[in-house]
Amino acid sequence: MVVRHKSFDHLGGFYHYRVHDVKTKELCANGYSSLKNYLNAMFSNCPNEFFDKGPRSSALKFKISNLDIKKTKNHEVCKLAENGLNENFERYKTNHSRVQVFMLENDDKTVAMEVPLWLFPNEFKYFNELFKSNWPLTGHIDVLRVEDDKIWVWDYKPNAYLEKFATTQVYFYALMLSRRIGVDLRDFRCGYFDENHAFMFKPVENIKIEKELTDLFGFVKNKFI
Repeated sequence: MVVRHKSFDHLGGFYHYRVHDVKTKELCANGYSSLKNYLNAMFSNCPNEFFDKGPRSSALKFKISNLDIKKTKNHEVCKLAENGLNENFERYKTNHSRVQVFMLENDDKTVAMEVPLWLFPNEFKYFNELFKSNWPLTGHIDVLRVEDDKIWVWDYKPNAYLEKFATTQVYFYALMLSRRIGVDLRDFRCGYFDENHAFMFKPVENIKIEKELTDLFGFVKNKFI
């Protein structure tokens, strides 16, 4: 079987986890065996209880101020999205599935979709301050690619140019996967996209998060951590 599939009933709906075995074996051969092992393990050892409560990366509503975002048109992921929307229009009900499955089946760099992830409080210095929870942060990567010996974490966003917090969401996807497989963030790249635009950045270990804090006198301050 080339593509393996498992549906997870996690908070927020059903997530259709798929892995392309042949491409995973080929693209993870040069130093990313831990990624291959992780993708395989999720079919039998995903800690589903983590996904029933606690913070979710897709719901984060703050901005990271020190990431250098590059915007481009006509990126190859945009063309893949356009083709997926057209060719899978009748095959799937949602645009996400139309794009994700098309990329998994036709793009030679896409290895998996809807990859489950989690981050423990002791794995991120500012976890308790940001998330105010003892439960792990969780999420699912839309599209996972391996290109030029880098692990690319992509999120499909219809009307991507209108997104305010997509960078934060995708950053924490990369951080979670980095912690799970023991690969340095320097080997990751991140992005979100639609059929027209792609927004890309390099994740960094030390981030600056802008938060609004109101003091006793009602003034709003900016805090960077």
